[in-house]
Amino acid sequence: MRPDLAAAHDLAWQRLAGPGTWLSGAERVAIAAETRHAAACPFCAARAAAALPLSVPGQHASLGRLGAAEIEAVHRIRTDSGRLGSAWFRRVNADLPAPRYIELVSVVVVTLAVDTFRAAAGLPRRELPDPLPGDPSRHLPAGARPGPGWTAALRPEDVSAAEPDLFRDYPGPRERRGANIHLALSLVPDSMIHWWDAFEPMYLTGPQMHDFDREFRAITHPQIEMLAARVAALNQCEY
Repeated sequence: MRPDLAAAHDLAWQRLAGPGTWLSGAERVAIAAETRHAAACPFCAARAAAALPLSVPGQHASLGRLGAAEIEAVHRIRTDSGRLGSAWFRRVNADLPAPRYIELVSVVVVTLAVDTFRAAAGLPRRELPDPLPGDPSRHLPAGARPGPGWTAALRPEDVSAAEPDLFRDYPGPRERRGANIHLALSLVPDSMIHWWDAFEPMYLTGPQMHDFDREFRAITHPQIEMLAARVAALNQCEY
C-alpha cells in the first residue's frame, strides 16, 4: 500500500475513535460496527430485493447499541442508498437531527470505504478502535444555509474563521468552489474533513483531478473515471 494511503487510513481510524461534533467516540464506533453488521441484515436484504422497500414488514437485525432512527439510517445507507429520498429523510429526521445525521453519514462512508479498499486489496479488515473519552463540540456553523440537498450546507463564501477551510484543495477562484460533493457534509465541517481526507488518497486531490497534463496514479484519468462511473452505476449513485 502507498505510504500516503496507509497514513490516511490510520488517520481516519484515529478520528473515528474520538468524539466528533455531535456524537461521542462510543457512538461513532458503534455506528461503524453497525455499518459492518448491516451487510448481513435479512430485513435489509428483503427490502433491497423488493420493488417498494416500505412494503416489506419487519425490523433490522441490529447490534442494539443505537437508537431506532440511527439503526434505520445506517442500514439503509449501507444496503440500499440508491433508493433513499427526501420522504425517507424526513421520517428519519424526526428523531435524528440533521447535524447528527450528517456525522453518522460520514462515519458510515469512511468505514465502508476503508473496509471495501482492504477487501479489494486482499487485506484483512481492520479492528475497530476503542472509543476515546470526551464530549462532542456541538459546533454548528453560523453561515450554513438551506439546500441544495436535504440539509443545510456551508458554502465557500460563508465559511468563517471558526471553521476549517473545507475547500482548500478545490481549484479555481473561491467564488466558483463548492460543488455538491463538497457541500454534502459541510453542515458538520469536521465530518466532511474526516471523509475528504480518507477519500482523496484513494482517488485524486482536487488539483490532481483537474491536471490533465500529468498522471498521478498507475492508471490514467480516463481509466479512473471509467471505474468510478461503473461503480456508481452498480451502486445506483446518481451523482
